[in-house]
Amino acid sequence: MKRRIIEIDQEKCNGCGACAEACHEGAIGMVNGKAQLLRDDYCDGLGDCLPACPTGAITFVEREAAAYDEQAVLANKQAKAETLPCGCPGTQSRAIHRDDAPAYPTAAAEPVSRLSQWPVQIKLAPVNAPYFDGARLLIAADCTAYAYANLHEKFIKGRITRVGCPKLDSVDYSEKLAEILRRNEIRSITVVRMEVPCCGGIELAVRNALQASGKMIPWQVCVISTDGRLLED
Repeated sequence: MKRRIIEIDQEKCNGCGACAEACHEGAIGMVNGKAQLLRDDYCDGLGDCLPACPTGAITFVEREAAAYDEQAVLANKQAKAETLPCGCPGTQSRAIHRDDAPAYPTAAAEPVSRLSQWPVQIKLAPVNAPYFDGARLLIAADCTAYAYANLHEKFIKGRITRVGCPKLDSVDYSEKLAEILRRNEIRSITVVRMEVPCCGGIELAVRNALQASGKMIPWQVCVISTDGRLLED
């Protein structure tokens, strides 16, 4: 049948994932860092995703497409809500509530995790979530968690954490970070990067995101040496 359905311009899509979050039917997913219409029969043609897209990559077209299947959509939602024994919650966004326990309750105890939300990867994280309200944001290079032993106590504690590797990830973080800053009331930003030159990309992404957001948000950059020392604070 010929009907109205969305179309996503891959050239305009910046991979922010806002449309996928706005699509209540689950018709849109992220494939190789870009939004994609996964199934025609999941798209109801109402366009809740259109205003969510910051780049205008989504439009309506009239074309041959399978009819909207509400029962299939409901079944898909139910399947996603169930956690299989071999499955993984993956990119499901959630807050993690922790008691304010000391880092080392006893001499023999393991250090306490200070992570307060999931997911942490910049590419996977949503652009808005309740935990962003009034948050102190930490943008950290992946390797810092391995190089700096005290990352949880020094930087993750009391902050909302986002991590990435500007060398290995084939996306421009600045666009998604700018959208996070636009949509939420962020109190401050701390960037933690390694001393290696390629890690400067994550600092540049934050700088560009701040400029693009049009907001004046206090921010600082801390540098970790390859042997695990805090060089700048």
